[in-house]
Parts: sequence; C-alpha cells; structure tokens
Amino acid sequence: MAGKEQDKLTRIAIVNSDRCKPKKCRQECKKSCPVNRMGKLCIEVDPTVKIAFISEDLCIGCGICAKKCPFEAINIINLPSNLSSHTTHRYSANSFKLHRLPIPRPGEVLGLVGTNGIGKSTALKILAGKQKPNLGRFADPPDWTEILAHFRGSELQNYFTKILEDDIKAVMKPQYVDQIPKAVKGSVQFLLDKKDDLGVQDTVCTELDLLNVKDRNVEDLSGGELQRFAIAMVCIQKADIFMFDEPSSYLDVKQRLKAAIAIRNLLEANKFIIVVEHDLSVLDYLSDFICCLYGVPGAYGVVTLPFSVREGINVFLDGFVPTENLRFRETSLVFKVAETASEEEIKRMCHYSYGRMVKNMGNFQLTVESGDFTDSQIVVMLGENGTGKTTFIRMMAGSLKPDDGEMPPTMNVSYKPQKISPKSQGTVRMLLHNKIRDSYVHPQFITDVMKPLQIDQLLDQEVQNLSGGELQRVALTLCLGKPADVYLIDEPSAYLDSEQRLHAAKVIKRFILHAKKTAFIVEHDFIMATYLADRVVMFDGEPSIKTRANTPQSLLNGMNKFLESLNITFRRDPNNFRPRINKLNSVKDSEQKKTGNFFFLED
Repeated sequence: MAGKEQDKLTRIAIVNSDRCKPKKCRQECKKSCPVNRMGKLCIEVDPTVKIAFISEDLCIGCGICAKKCPFEAINIINLPSNLSSHTTHRYSANSFKLHRLPIPRPGEVLGLVGTNGIGKSTALKILAGKQKPNLGRFADPPDWTEILAHFRGSELQNYFTKILEDDIKAVMKPQYVDQIPKAVKGSVQFLLDKKDDLGVQDTVCTELDLLNVKDRNVEDLSGGELQRFAIAMVCIQKADIFMFDEPSSYLDVKQRLKAAIAIRNLLEANKFIIVVEHDLSVLDYLSDFICCLYGVPGAYGVVTLPFSVREGINVFLDGFVPTENLRFRETSLVFKVAETASEEEIKRMCHYSYGRMVKNMGNFQLTVESGDFTDSQIVVMLGENGTGKTTFIRMMAGSLKPDDGEMPPTMNVSYKPQKISPKSQGTVRMLLHNKIRDSYVHPQFITDVMKPLQIDQLLDQEVQNLSGGELQRVALTLCLGKPADVYLIDEPSAYLDSEQRLHAAKVIKRFILHAKKTAFIVEHDFIMATYLADRVVMFDGEPSIKTRANTPQSLLNGMNKFLESLNITFRRDPNNFRPRINKLNSVKDSEQKKTGNFFFLED
C-alpha cells in the first residue's frame, strides 16, 4: 500500500487560472480523459466555476487533457519519486508546490539561485515567518506542533521554534523596489530616522552613496537610488534575519559591489542573512554557501542541499545535481569569451566611424572621443550610472544632437530603451504583428530569437499583464525584429533571471553575427558583459557632472582599465569559464593587482 500511496503522489497537475476558460471551450479535457471514460471523476469541469479541477490521485499521467485543451491551460508533470514526502507548501489544488526549504546558518550568508517562478520568494516568506508552511495540505493546514514534528532532526526545527517564540525578528528587502513609492511617503531622511534602531544610518548611507539624496522624497528617486535606499532600510534595523530579494537590479557594477560589502558587514555570529540574486558574479562575491532551486517554473520548485559557493553556482549552470543524481536542464551553460577576428580581417569588413562629440545637459557634460566600429561586432559600454551611457546611445540613434562636433553617421537604428513602459492595449501577438510583421513570421527569426526567448508562450497574453522579465523579452524581440544597421540595447538583463540572461546574451550574439550588423550594449551584469563584448567603450569622469566616453578598445584592455578603476580583480572558473570576482585582499587578488592583470582571458 505504501508503494501505491507513493506512486500516487509523484505526479502533479497544474491548471493555469489565467488561461482556463470553461465557458469558452467544449470541455475537451473532461471528455478526452480515459479515467473519466471509465466512469471515475478525474477531471471535473463545472460551467459555474471559473477553473477545471484535476484529481492528482486518479490521474494516470497520460497527458491527453494537456494536448486537447484549446487554451493550453493544463500541464501534467511527473515528479522525481523521492520528493513525495518533502512537500513544504502548496497554495491550492492544481497550483504551485514547493519541496524542501533552504537551511540558513547563523553567521553566514546563504545565497539562493534559480529561475523565476521556481519558489525563491515563497521560501523567503516561509523563512521570514510571514507564510505558514502547510506541508501540501491546503484543505486542512497542519498546526505548528505538526509542522515542527515534520522538520524534526533538521536545523529548521530550531529555526522555526525561535520564530514561534518571537525570539527572532526578520526584515526583508522586497524584490520590486519600484513599488516602494506607492507604499511609503516622505523624505529619505524621515524614513531612515523612523527605522534607525542602531544609530548607524550615516555609516550605511556613506557605504551606499545615499548622503546626497537624503533630502529628496521617495517618489523622486531613480531606480538605482530606490534600490540602495531599500538596502539601507534593512541594514539599519535591529533584527536577526536579514533577507535581500534581488539587491543588484538597477545598480551599476561599482554600486553592486558596495551593496554586497554593506550586506556582508551585517554578519554577526548569531545573525542569519539570505540573498536571492541573479547576477552570478555578485552572488559568488556575497555568499558563504548556496542552495539551488530547480523544477518547472510556475508548477513546482525543489531546493537542493547547501553547496559551497563555487560548487553551487556550477551545479546550477551544469543543470545537474550530483547529490541527487538528477539532471534538471538538458544543456549546461558555458561561457566562452568571443574569439575576435584579427585587426586586419576587421579592416576588410564594412567600416563606420564617428567623430568627437560634446553634449551638455544642464550641469552635465559628456565628451565622446572619436571611434570606429564594424559590422558583426558588439560594443559593450562600461561605466557607472550617470556617466552618460544612455546619452551616448541616444546621440548614436540621432534622437539627441551633439552641441559640439559632428553628427554620427546617418544609419538605420533600432533602440531598446532602459525603462520599458508598455502602451499597447492588445495581446503580444498583435503588438509583434503591428511592429515587426515580416520578422516575426520569418523561420530564421523564429529559430534564432523567438524560440530561445520563449516568446511563443506569451503570444496570447495581454501586454499590460506581463511581468518585468516577460516585458524585457518582448522588448528585445521587437528591437532585434526591426531591420537596422545598428542595434542599441540598454540593459538587456534587467528583470531576467540568471538562465534567461544567458539565453538573451546568446540570442543577441548569434543575431548580430548572422545578420552582419553592429550592436552597442549597456550592461552591468559582468558575466553577460564579458560574454557579449567584442570591444569595450569605457566611461570615466565624475558621474552626473563631467564624463568622457573613450575610444572603443579590445575586451582585455578595456576590462583591465575598468576593473582597475573599481579596484577589483577577476579570475576564470576552470570548468565553465565564468568570470569570478576575487575576494578583496585575498592571495589571488593581491597577486593579480601586483602584475596589473585585473581581468583574465586565458582559457
């Protein structure tokens, strides 16, 4: 019987509530189900309710209902059989299910890595004590004694006991910082004063460069300033558990490192710190150990046992968990840096050049040194926020005229802005049809761009209902779908998870090479920037006051200069070649600084 019981529990049926429309279909799922035909009620569809119900106990996993559903609302997934007794939480019938929990350790930083929709935020809510785990029994949730008995013998038992006895307080930095102005009002100084339990706000604000925005109201802050303000709000409170959900979005490379140092400064022997982060080089720098999450986004998520930092990130990239002998992704992700053509070859290709330009905007002055670029080439712009990268891109696009110097050559330009605000009222399909009619039906474009970015899953969704990451993928498709000589892409990795970032980087690289075009890209995710770049334009000077864009230079020289200005060094992982930040003042860090090698290219 036990075997039979286990057999029943290793399958989940997911019904998408947005797509399931029983009033608009002929209830094909119910009619085609072999179990229903035998007279048992496996699939119930009542025209009066909004969503179909599938009994997972009766389901035989044939998947006929999923194929027959006209709205593609059903997903039947066979789970790895060893998970049946480890369900931690499930929201309702036929919905997302989380297996196991990450185990935080006092005095160490736990990093969580995994795709979007796999349960990272759910796990954080449970560990913060904001969500009571129901062990999969959403109909009759267990009480705390039963929950504690379930975690008996693990470190989580003590952890939950402490939360129950109100011994420990958790504070959390939310994922979507752009929602903060809707929730709180007032000046930065006023809000910091309200929460400053430890009297350390001046130190924290100095660390995070917030001193010059203290008098401003929260609604007037930019994305990066909001992110740093949210991190500061957590750092100044007296608490035992600190949680940071994606602390690096909107921040430039320098600010990401400062935020990482500010978070690590919170470490004390009895404090727990948990960080969810998609920028793998920052996660690497921040964490002491790592839990990966795998599964099917929106259906189920599984938390692995803790790994060391290097091993954890490599497990995620390989798509294989050695401790469970389980492959969760068909291909592993590898970072081979571009082998650029020699200078002579480049000269033979189509050549463009632009002259020296100066642009004044209020108190800000940007000087662009003359440079050139060729087709089939990606130029990545590196620099802090406020150094004029977006201004340079807009001057290249011809939407801003330089005050001094010559206009850049007239070219057809396709531009993806940094901030995406959807105005379209229809579905994604209608938007693509109106904007890039020829490209989106072209087989080559579908294979090279739309399939890897998983646009087909979004086609029938309303543009207004898309999440940040989904919007980003649609915006990238629109940008690459427009015929142009030069593609200007501002921060393609924002809102995307680690896996999608790598897919997006591969899509951009393959497209630019195949189409023999040029791309100028602004990117702060270091791994993505090094993967994409053929050449580098480095911005220096004083942000928001007077800055300069240097002539494009080779990846190695550009990166070396840029990293020297940040005072950090990189090494490469021998397995998958990803760039890794050396811990400050470590042996490797000191060695590389002595020899002037801030960035390594050798394989």
